Amino acid sequence: MRAFGAGRPRMTLADAAKATGLTRATVRRSLLTLVELGYAENDGRYFSLTPRVLTIGYSYLSSMPLPRIAQPFLERVSETLNESCSLSILDGDEIVYVARAATRRIMSIGLSVGSRLPAFHTSMGRVLLAALPEAEMERRLPNMDRTPHTPFTRVTPDSLREELTRVRQQGYALMDQELELGLRSIAVPVLGPGGQVVAAMNIGTQAGRVDLDRLTGPILETLRATAQEVSAVLGGG
Repeated sequence: MRAFGAGRPRMTLADAAKATGLTRATVRRSLLTLVELGYAENDGRYFSLTPRVLTIGYSYLSSMPLPRIAQPFLERVSETLNESCSLSILDGDEIVYVARAATRRIMSIGLSVGSRLPAFHTSMGRVLLAALPEAEMERRLPNMDRTPHTPFTRVTPDSLREELTRVRQQGYALMDQELELGLRSIAVPVLGPGGQVVAAMNIGTQAGRVDLDRLTGPILETLRATAQEVSAVLGGG
């Protein structure tokens, strides 16, 4: 299912085998099972996913109280600051958006609940990575995708290690055009029971419209206060 995407909305058996690295026989059985369950359809040559696959993600989100709790807080922040506000969790080396209140499109790609981005190249990802035990962070660091997205992207392990240490010390992560030119964002942690970091909340904005002083000043203050409210509801103090 993950082999399908914007670049591969439809695939033949051969396409799917190449995309997944599995044998044609294995892919055929898997795709026919998805068709039987209603998650895919086949026109005789091409396979494609059906809207029913959305129920898988919805089942996860609906059973998870965090998005439901956070959504009204995100909407309040978005309305107050007139900026997009999001919540994400860490899944492997990526962040997954689990709640979002958007005011305008600020990236070349559209973001919504379920969207994934590389953790090292996002403010929320760096907040979540900085909360990992030191040994775990060091284990992940060499294997992370460090493809530069802009001239400002940090790509060396030493620079990323230094940045995660800074994030851990100051309690927030600032991204200035490292993921996409013209995009700035700032993120803070959201705590769950026991004071563990369970998610990250951020504000994303345009560099030409919001300067760094405002981003690390009143915007960060509002974001921190809101994250503390959500943490309190989750039992994180």
